[in-house]
Amino acid sequence: MTFLLDDEQREFGRTLGRLLGAADTPAAVRAWAGGDTGPGRKLWQRLAGAGVFALAVPDEHGGTGFLPVELTVAFVELGRYAVPGPVVESVAAAVLLGRLDRPEPAASWLPGIAAGSALVSYADAAHGPYALDADAADVTLAVTGDRLLRPAGHGTVQPSLDPARRLARPAGDGELLVHGPSVTAAAAAAADTAALLTAAQALGTGCRLLADTVDYVRQRTQFGVPVGSFQAVKHRLADALLALEFARPLVFAAAVALARAADGTASRDVAAAKAAAGEAAYGAARAALQLHGAVGYTEELDLSLWIRKARALRTAWGTPSQCRARVLAAAEGGVPAAGDSFYR
Repeated sequence: MTFLLDDEQREFGRTLGRLLGAADTPAAVRAWAGGDTGPGRKLWQRLAGAGVFALAVPDEHGGTGFLPVELTVAFVELGRYAVPGPVVESVAAAVLLGRLDRPEPAASWLPGIAAGSALVSYADAAHGPYALDADAADVTLAVTGDRLLRPAGHGTVQPSLDPARRLARPAGDGELLVHGPSVTAAAAAAADTAALLTAAQALGTGCRLLADTVDYVRQRTQFGVPVGSFQAVKHRLADALLALEFARPLVFAAAVALARAADGTASRDVAAAKAAAGEAAYGAARAALQLHGAVGYTEELDLSLWIRKARALRTAWGTPSQCRARVLAAAEGGVPAAGDSFYR
């Protein structure tokens, strides 16, 4: 099986990189963390204009159909530039809505998701109690068992490991949109998509942390030479690079598996990718923090935005231990119970 991206996919990634590189994403992240979602929404609209969210929306609702590989390419770049907001959750919600046996919820929200005019937060009780950025979203959808709900509101917003990822528990049952087996199957597909795209974000985040750290150790000097010339520093960076490069093919292999398997058999590949990418990004964050020295601990340094994001992404939509348990259970022919919580 070949996992190489084709020319069109690579150009799509480069285009998104140029788009996000021209935007002041650190300022948008800081504003989002402070409750000002305006800059983040403008960035969201630009991403929608590039077709990012349409990649998860069926043709009849203004999308291009479900394209996991292209979504993965996009979300690596979103992680590289620390794009704020419930981007993963909106795409997961689009996958869920597109697979229900009732058309009304899809007709209500999928065109807005594709166009970037609807920010959707999404929570699945089987994977955690919180909805990300529910206070900033236009709608929050929640799955409990075989029921899809639109909660009446949300509880107190609380901080996350990443200040730009605000968490809230959906409050009350609210409006019941759909119930039955189609919700269970659609929620499983949405959870796999969320885990895959979180892994892609983590991969992009780790790559950014590594690149910024390499630039820094080339400039910082000690004893009259760049610290990047020290063997211990080279080894630390090489370890981070190897972990990211080993995670990359797992992430794209999972995207290919998700594109080919509509029956949930890609869950093992997604779990392996999530565990590897989350750990690689976290390792890159620890290396970046150590090799930047004291300045790495400061809030003023933009590096802190990626360090905190790497820690949150490591456990969002599946902790490393949960993902490894799923891989092991799949190898043994079983299905592990979903974790009752995860941290973001």
